[in-house]
Amino acid sequence: MGRKNAIFLCLAVMALVTLGLVMLASTSVWNKDVDGYSLVKKQTVFIAMGLLGAVVISNIDYRKLRAFWIPALVISTTLLVLCYVPGIGHKVNGATRWIKIPGVLQFQPSELAKIFVIMALAAWYAHYQAEGRKFFKGFISPSILLGIPVALIFFEKDMGTAMALGCSGGMVMFAAGVRMPYIIAAFTATVGGAWLVILKNPERMGRINALFDLDSKEHSQGDGYQQLMGLNAFIDGGVNGTGLGNGLGKMGKLPMAHTDFIFPTIGEELGLWATLGSVFCFVVIMVYGMAIAMHAKDIFGRLLAVGLTGVIVVPAMVNIGVCTAVLPNTGLPLPFISYGGTNILFTLFAVGVLLSIHRQAAFTSRAEVPVITQKKQCLRI
Repeated sequence: MGRKNAIFLCLAVMALVTLGLVMLASTSVWNKDVDGYSLVKKQTVFIAMGLLGAVVISNIDYRKLRAFWIPALVISTTLLVLCYVPGIGHKVNGATRWIKIPGVLQFQPSELAKIFVIMALAAWYAHYQAEGRKFFKGFISPSILLGIPVALIFFEKDMGTAMALGCSGGMVMFAAGVRMPYIIAAFTATVGGAWLVILKNPERMGRINALFDLDSKEHSQGDGYQQLMGLNAFIDGGVNGTGLGNGLGKMGKLPMAHTDFIFPTIGEELGLWATLGSVFCFVVIMVYGMAIAMHAKDIFGRLLAVGLTGVIVVPAMVNIGVCTAVLPNTGLPLPFISYGGTNILFTLFAVGVLLSIHRQAAFTSRAEVPVITQKKQCLRI
């Protein structure tokens, strides 16, 4: 790994984006709320915008972003707060994740917040790198910086995105050298607090209970229906799949077959090899994203690369875990593949920042071992 990190990263991203467009074309035509291939056209526009943004940001020195971390954090937090403002915040499927201005835009602030919060954390530790292991400046202050956006996202009823951002932020804190007892204590407190909130939310508790008993009458037609249909889609596809376009789940049996549950549709139509290939692509992104972090010139680039890699890979792990009934249903899209303009736009933007870090990276060539060619005779005693 070294100078070719970016090549493998881009190949994995291209493979996932291409697969996403193909599967969106296969699934969206069965969506009763849209006409024909309109979703494919919209997604293509957002992909083009995201690729253009990635190319532009990859040619800008990432170190210039460090100066804007405070405005970026303020903007992202303000946008998250606007989701709670009546008339601006827009509720979809029980979650207020969107800002909607009729006739102007519909925007999901949490996608932008994921990048800006990671950038703020990396800039904080770059500024206080000598105090990364101390309690206040190394743990308490960054925890507040991360915790406020995570809490705002969590109470939008977007538990999946909050968990993904929290895990990515934890990766940055670990890479910055925060003491493990602090991280473990924060993790325990966060999980405990989240569990108390979930206990008082019948909808969330229903999804958790359904996870352990999908086949029961109570859950198979209720909170567990979507995951049960997803598992059936995997079973129907088997190893080789039913063929592109021949899946039955997308015709009404499997809700959100073009967004949150597009992964089971891949398994149904293209088979086990396509699903394993998708997982492999995310593994490639993880490995080469971390390789880019290892070769970064400074601590800001190193921590930024670690966090952005997490922002891409952790949601993928959560989505795949949900679709395979390992995790409770969270409503989180699969990066690069699921339909969603805001998600694909800012995920490609994150890839562009990783490429910028790679362009500025410091690579050292391995010194050759000198070979002794002269022979000398000695007396053996």
